[in-house]
Amino acid sequence: MSGEKIALLGAIAGFTIFLGLPVGRMRDPRPRTRALLGAVAIGILLFLMVDVLSHAWEPIDGALGDHHIGAAAGYGALLAAGLAVSLAGLTHFDRWISARASGRAPEPREGPGAATMPAAGPSTVLSGARSGAADRLALLIATGIGLHNFAEGLAIGNAAASGELSLAVLLVVGFGAHNATEGFGIVAPLASAGRRPGWGRLALLGVIGGGPTLAGTLIGQSVVSDALGVAFLALAAGSILYVVIELLAVARKAALKTITMWGILIGLILGFATDAVITYAGA
Repeated sequence: MSGEKIALLGAIAGFTIFLGLPVGRMRDPRPRTRALLGAVAIGILLFLMVDVLSHAWEPIDGALGDHHIGAAAGYGALLAAGLAVSLAGLTHFDRWISARASGRAPEPREGPGAATMPAAGPSTVLSGARSGAADRLALLIATGIGLHNFAEGLAIGNAAASGELSLAVLLVVGFGAHNATEGFGIVAPLASAGRRPGWGRLALLGVIGGGPTLAGTLIGQSVVSDALGVAFLALAAGSILYVVIELLAVARKAALKTITMWGILIGLILGFATDAVITYAGA
């Protein structure tokens, strides 16, 4: 696959974030629609996480089969470190955003900045003089999303450059589906403040949140090695796990259990169906 096509994959995965951003200009987005889209993303990401981890485990499994204990231990350490960095990093960044928005010490938040519409209440409803705070929070959320999307782009680029085209396409499908829901989270503070951002503002937030996926893809395809592959995939798997946990928390808060269950099932089926089609096509 040419470098241009690999870059196109990264662009597609990253810029689906623009699909969710127009919600910021809606007066009253339908909760059921948001719940269904979020649940479908959960199902796809659950399938994707297993697939990503299985590919990350392959070099470890191969080294163990060849009785290369040192290599297996090294790959295993990279896998553990990548998972820890992505999970811990995103968790602390999320708390930092909360502290910046509230002006107090970090504390646990209800749902992720990357996926939830804040509930109405004293801690989330911003209006009038606090509209500037809503703008800053939306920018911080977009920045946080961009950071973990960069790791996702690294995984896409490395998988494609390594010849793992089926994995690269699956990563694009999974990350693209999730990134579409991330747009909701970026505009959440603005929606809570009753603001309707201009299209230029939405475009800027989308580039900040989705652009790093393309950047990561370009970098990831330039260097190919088993060690880097394990590290990149571990970072992506940690990001996926973090997002799944947070999306599940949001789904529980929405109290739309039936819609959530059907959405997750649809997402899982889409994941398996995509993998089947790609395998049958010989990619």
